[in-house]
Amino acid sequence: MAAAVSGHCALPTNKLSLSSSSSSFSGNVLVRLPQLSLFSRPSRAIGGKISCQSSSVTSSPPSPAFGKEKPQWNDFLHIDDFDKATIMKMLDRAAEVKALLKSGERGYLPFKGKSMAMIFAKPSMRTRVSFETGFFLLGGHAIYLGPDDIQMGKREETRDVARVLSRYNDVIMARVFAHQDILDLAKYSSVPVINGLTDYNHPCQIMADALTMIEHVGQLEGTKVVYVGDGNNIVHSWLLLASVVPFHFVCACPKGFEPDQKTVEKARRAGISKIEITNDPKEAVRGADVVYSDVWASMGQKEEAAHRRQVFQGFQVDEQLMKLAGPRAYFMHCLPAERGVEVTDAVIEAPNSIVFAQAENRMHAQNAIMLHALGL
Repeated sequence: MAAAVSGHCALPTNKLSLSSSSSSFSGNVLVRLPQLSLFSRPSRAIGGKISCQSSSVTSSPPSPAFGKEKPQWNDFLHIDDFDKATIMKMLDRAAEVKALLKSGERGYLPFKGKSMAMIFAKPSMRTRVSFETGFFLLGGHAIYLGPDDIQMGKREETRDVARVLSRYNDVIMARVFAHQDILDLAKYSSVPVINGLTDYNHPCQIMADALTMIEHVGQLEGTKVVYVGDGNNIVHSWLLLASVVPFHFVCACPKGFEPDQKTVEKARRAGISKIEITNDPKEAVRGADVVYSDVWASMGQKEEAAHRRQVFQGFQVDEQLMKLAGPRAYFMHCLPAERGVEVTDAVIEAPNSIVFAQAENRMHAQNAIMLHALGL
């Protein structure tokens, strides 16, 4: 027997209109769905509109968690898996949903009735809170699975974890060490998989960074982004973004700490952006729109911290380096920061530091990524 449920009508995907007559956020119109049978769902009309008419009863829920094949593009693993138009569409959507949440509106619940499994082989404050809070604010329920909850690859094979969690949840987010783990999750999962970070790349962070640049610099295309420090997973994601969207990207790092050469070559072969790898941070930052830094020793490299502090002398982002960048340059950092190591306290607290805007935009960028992954 089908149980009757009621809820709110989801907003159109192309306009976040809360008014019956305009796209303004001031209308606050609450639309009630007619009674729906269990497993029925609103049907999508032409142009991205949502029809609030109930559909016929089905004998089983039409969910990918019950063995349905998923489109490969529903995963979010690398930024360059998508073309420029799709990336910019996601960033536009992030700005729209951010404005909606900032307005105080809480009636937009596209994730209502959906659940997300969050796998954390690596702990993180920003990744957990931004994903969990964002999913909740848009109506969903997120489940935190810490390093000891699964022990993926040790206690249970990654392919088995993927297939089990797919049957419980609508989406999987994973923050792991080995990049192969995220690839295996995506291969065996029947629901979208989102890369919350691997040792190779960090695409959600760079999407948040791109959103932050659009808000503060005014654009992403044609800008100059200078990263100073270790050629790590953040750099790899910047390079992959530069394979799709045109801008000037420079990585200034000590010799022996350059980013993955194949990723550098891939970005250069794309012919979209100007790519530079240099060992001279002072020359690199001149004319920058953004000077970007990260910790010198990431998680899993802490035993190298003392050695890296010696090698990375001269690569600290301080007031002198920011002066060389010029008065229009913003400072960005993906956090957590080791103040006094890769960046001085004066720089991170300066008026042109937008690191906390970046941190907030993790949630908004990820909301847009999840909406895209779920086809909402």
